[in-house]
Amino acid sequence: MSTAENLAPNPVYLAPRKLRPSDLARVASVGLRTRRLRAALSALGIAIGVAAIVAVLGLSSSSQAGLLEEIDRLGTNLLTVTNGQSFAGKTSELPLVAPAMIARIDPVETVAETGKVNGNVYRTPLIPTVETNALSVQAASLGLLHTLGIDVVQGRYLNAATAHEPVAVLGSAAAQRLGIDHLYPGERIWAANQWVYLVGILGPSVLAPEIESSVLVGFGAAERYMQFNGHPNTVYLRAQNSQVAAVQSVLAATADPEAPNEVDVSQPSATLTARADAQGAFNGLFLGLGAVALLVGAVGVANIMVISVLERRSEIGLRRALGATRGQIRIQFLSEAILLALGGGAAGIAAGALATAIYASTKGWTIVIPTLAWAGGFGAALLIGAVAGLVPALRAARLSPTEALRTV
Repeated sequence: MSTAENLAPNPVYLAPRKLRPSDLARVASVGLRTRRLRAALSALGIAIGVAAIVAVLGLSSSSQAGLLEEIDRLGTNLLTVTNGQSFAGKTSELPLVAPAMIARIDPVETVAETGKVNGNVYRTPLIPTVETNALSVQAASLGLLHTLGIDVVQGRYLNAATAHEPVAVLGSAAAQRLGIDHLYPGERIWAANQWVYLVGILGPSVLAPEIESSVLVGFGAAERYMQFNGHPNTVYLRAQNSQVAAVQSVLAATADPEAPNEVDVSQPSATLTARADAQGAFNGLFLGLGAVALLVGAVGVANIMVISVLERRSEIGLRRALGATRGQIRIQFLSEAILLALGGGAAGIAAGALATAIYASTKGWTIVIPTLAWAGGFGAALLIGAVAGLVPALRAARLSPTEALRTV
């Protein structure tokens, strides 16, 4: 070996230092801090999409929780018996003794009935007959409110005396459509071609919504003043919770032994529960709109990252010349895209949760924001940032120091 070879220095290879998480967070946020307006506008699409997803899932869950809570409060042991149709297609009639026969079923606790009275409802007889407001007149038994769990918000309900006089009680929707928000002494309306005096206004009726749009009079008054035949159209009953199914199976034959096939039996709470579950079918459309907004946001993130790589070639070249590796450049720009998307996702989750809380509070619902909503929003934002920033990050990492500095 020659002397020159002995004196030649051995090559030294320096391993690049790894970026600490704090250093990575600082360099990844440079582009966002220096271009705040552009970053905010790019994150807006993601925020809108995430907010739509959180709000849709939150409002759906809150409305379902509110409805199911109301059902639980009112009970699930309410059954209804209504007149159906005959084989000839004609509307049948429940027998006059149907409520009394149903009350004889041992597990039945309370029974109440209503009957449809022919005629419309108006504030005065001078109103055009076509403006019915979809209101109806119904004869009602005295135990109706107790059976259905309805409250009186103004005045009082019918009693043994007023049930035989032209006196009426308004359902909540009927009062609203007639423009009556307060009862005055002697106030009356025109119902079934008869002046009737108002004594009360009812609250909401969740399990029997038909009561809300009705004007209720006593059976005696309906027969005496409104040519009502006395046959009930609907019988409401409460059964023991453990015997609801058994009572339901014998109701038709008990109400009308001669024609049980012409009697319809239903459980309102089961119908409302099914309606609450079916609300999820309508969420697909809004979730689709949220996904479109997320896609637009992803395009915006990818666009700003591509532009950022082009504008910061000198920075990339300088960092590479000072020893930064391709991997460090790649992780810097990928982290920047993820931060941008997560910022939009956090803003969207906050906006969606706020919208859910405000709307649910106005409706009196329990505020419910499912874990799937906010976790899905964060997950979608993270995925969007990673996918949208991947190509620009790879492009930035491929730039050599000389190429980046030469094109400045």
